[in-house]
Formats: sequence, C-alpha cells, structure tokens
Amino acid sequence: MATVASLYRRVLPSPPAVDFTSPDGKRLFSEALEGGTMEGFFSLASCFQTQSEPAFCGLASLAVVLNALAIDPGRRWKGPWRWFDESMLDCCEPLDKIKAHGITFGKVACLAHCSGADVRPFRANQVTVDDLRRHLIHCTSSRDCHLIASYHRRHLKQTGTGHFSPIGGYHAGQDMALILDVACFKYPPHWVPLALLWEAMNTIDESTGLLRGFMLISSHNAAPSALYTVSCRDESWISMARYCVKNLPDLLKAESLDNVPTLLSHVIDSLPANAGSLIKWVVEVRRKDEDGPCLSKEEKERLFVKENVLQQVRDTKLFMIVHDLQCARIQCCNRSSSSEDSITRIAASVCCQGAAMLSGNLASRKTCFQGVQANGDGANTVNSGSVVSEGNEQGVDMLLPMSPCSMSSCNSNLDNEIIKYPSSTDALTVLLLALHPSTWLGIINERLKAEFQTLVSTDNLPDVLKFEIFHLRRQLCYLKTCKEKEYEDPVPVPPSGP
Repeated sequence: MATVASLYRRVLPSPPAVDFTSPDGKRLFSEALEGGTMEGFFSLASCFQTQSEPAFCGLASLAVVLNALAIDPGRRWKGPWRWFDESMLDCCEPLDKIKAHGITFGKVACLAHCSGADVRPFRANQVTVDDLRRHLIHCTSSRDCHLIASYHRRHLKQTGTGHFSPIGGYHAGQDMALILDVACFKYPPHWVPLALLWEAMNTIDESTGLLRGFMLISSHNAAPSALYTVSCRDESWISMARYCVKNLPDLLKAESLDNVPTLLSHVIDSLPANAGSLIKWVVEVRRKDEDGPCLSKEEKERLFVKENVLQQVRDTKLFMIVHDLQCARIQCCNRSSSSEDSITRIAASVCCQGAAMLSGNLASRKTCFQGVQANGDGANTVNSGSVVSEGNEQGVDMLLPMSPCSMSSCNSNLDNEIIKYPSSTDALTVLLLALHPSTWLGIINERLKAEFQTLVSTDNLPDVLKFEIFHLRRQLCYLKTCKEKEYEDPVPVPPSGP
C-alpha cells in the first residue's frame, strides 16, 4: 500500500481569492468594517474552530454558527460546560457515516433545526445571485443571523470538492465575500468575488443529485423541546409522513369506525414498524462526577420540567385510552406486565439530543443503568452506568424524567410502580397530539370525528405541554417539507477531502 505524503496547508489560489491576512485582505476588511458589513465577523471569530475530520466541514461550520448565536445546547459538552461541538451534531446522521461520506446540504439544515436554530435553506435553483447578495448584506450587517455556504471548491481553483464554510463579511464596493474556511489546515480565510461564489454554489451534489446553495441561521424564539423531540437519524420520519398522507386518510374512511377505542386500535395496528423511533425522549448525558451524581440547581430545574411534561401527558384523557388499549393487548397476548407496548421501546436508546454520550463514537454501550437518588432528594433521579468506547469504559450519569407512579389497569400490583422513563404509550400519545389537526378530517362518522378532535385538541393543554406539542409539530412539518426528496435515494460518495 502506497504511503500518502503528508501536507502542511496548500497555497491559496490568488486570484481569484484574496488572503485575509494579506495587505489587500486587511484593506478589504477595514473598508467593509467601515461600511457596516462585518458585524457578524466578531461573534464568528470568537467561536471559530477548525474541523476535526476531513469530512466534518458541515459540522464544524454549524458548531461555529450555533455558538456564535449563543444558542444553549441544553446538555454538557465536557466537564460542566454546555457548548456545541462537532461530536454533538449527530442526530440527523451517525458521525461515523459523516466521517466516511461527508454530509449533505439538507442534513446540515436539519441539524441546525434540531439544535434549536431557525433555518432558512436556499438551493441555487430557488434564488438568484441578487438574492444571495441581499441575504448576505443582511447577515453581515447584524449579529443575529449567519450564512453558511455550500459550494464546490473547483470554481475557486482550489483542490477538493464539495465544502461548507460560514461567510464572515461582505465588501460592497468590490462585491466580495469573506469565507471563514473551517479547513484551516488547508486554506486560510479568504475573500472571493460573490459572483464566483455563486457559481460554486450553483453546482450539483453528486450524492443527492440536488444543487448546493446557502442557508441562513438565526436564533429561534421558541424554547427547545423539554422532553420529546423528533428523531431524523433514519427513515422513520419519512415512513410516518407517507403513512399520515396516504394510509391514514383511507383508514379513517372505514365505516366500521364508530368509537374512539376502535379508531385508535386501527391506527396503532397500521403504524409503520419503525414508528416508535420517530418520537424520542430528551435525556442529558454527562460524564460521571467523581463525587457522585450531584445535581446543580439548574440541572434540577431542567429535570423538574421534564417530569412535569411527562406527568401532563399522562393526565390527558387520550393517554388513558391509549394506555388501556395497550394493556388489553398485553393481557390478550399473555405478555409480562413489564413488557413494553406494541411500538418499539422508546427508552432502549438515547435520543438525538443526548446522543454522542461522551465526545466520540460508541462502539458498544452498556444499557443496564441503575437509578440512584441525587443529593438525597427523592424528587430527583440520576441513572448512573457506563459506556464502552473503543475498549475504554467510562462512567456516565443520565438525567431522567420520572413519573411518580404507573397508571396501569393491567395489574393492580403496578399501581405504585416507579416509572423512570417515558414509555412508548407516552410517545404514542404525544405523536397523536402532534399530528396536524387536518389529519383527522377524513373520519366519516361526524359524532366520532367531533369526539376524537376533542381528544387530540391542544386548546386545553397546560402551556408547557402545549409548547412541547407545537415544537414537535413544527419539526414534523419541517422534515416533511424540506428533506423528503433528499432522503428518498441518497447515493453515498466517499469524500475526496475538505
């Protein structure tokens, strides 16, 4: 096997680029700063980082922008610090897959959305260079919005193929954009003509057959999900979208549906096999503290919110009906009362907001966690266990929502059972609430339609749960409208370098 020669950076092709640190680059910076189109540069520079892997340009670009926007990830990075890092951005695609094949435009936008940002993606066929210029001027004139460009290096006479980088500034007089290249080991930050950057964006990504483009990322006004979130790491969301659009409307037209339990039974029976992996519960995973699972005041407050949401789900009439149906199925099948429902057990894996449990890929995971009381407070529960990564075992703590008791009609002995995680019945209830209200308009029986619409209505839900449902509904809508084409037939293409 031939040995690949090592490299220390490359010479920046100039023209067309102008090195940021060159005399001309400094002049452009000074003039753009005076013109007011370098405002976003300082927050980006304060949080700038080099991509840690040749194919991690999309992850590094997004981590820089999320941190520049001061978006709180809501979970630890290392030690006590909450901070976005590439290793935490794996909810839409496993890190090992990104490392091998890179990441697509749509999935970077998806990651930004899942991380709590407001995202407006634009492919090159949806806008013009004038639109790009207008959006770039807006972003570089404020600190509240940043632009990530997806482009092909060949048009800038650079080596490599598809690449992502944040844009740090704009020079109106010479119509040039400042690329803050996250592959610092290869090229320094550099100015390029905006028209040329547009040409580099207006290229096809061979892995999807879709054009590249740019995305505007800003802080989202709404709070992030407290307990439930949509997983977009696999194709569960697209199968559910097809189910809701094609299968469910036909199912609801059945004349045999004359009461709520019958309707729900039909819905549950016809769910896609991977429906349970669509709605995940949010868990914070941290390295195990040396002094035991002590919770800070802030951690206690977040855990209290999670438990509050879980209890509010279980207080709904819809949950009671779904729970009774599931229990009846368990009894009918002579299954153990400790078995999970007909949907895949939600608590079997960590959700996307708690994934990448430490800071690297997990080759294997010990899933047997033992619950312990934190700080002697009965209301707070931390599950302590361990994970195995590349042969090394690391202790971890998981902050889990805990329902005060099991509401089971299956077995009277379970009345006081402690539930330390949301069950799949909880997740199914939340999914039904999160589906768009128009989903149920196809019910033929008018009386049943009115009764069921009352059950799934968010009008009388507590505010915390209502916000959670609306958050999930927005996620479902976003995935359906922005990413469906990209997930149909992706063709993995090994990256040739950053």
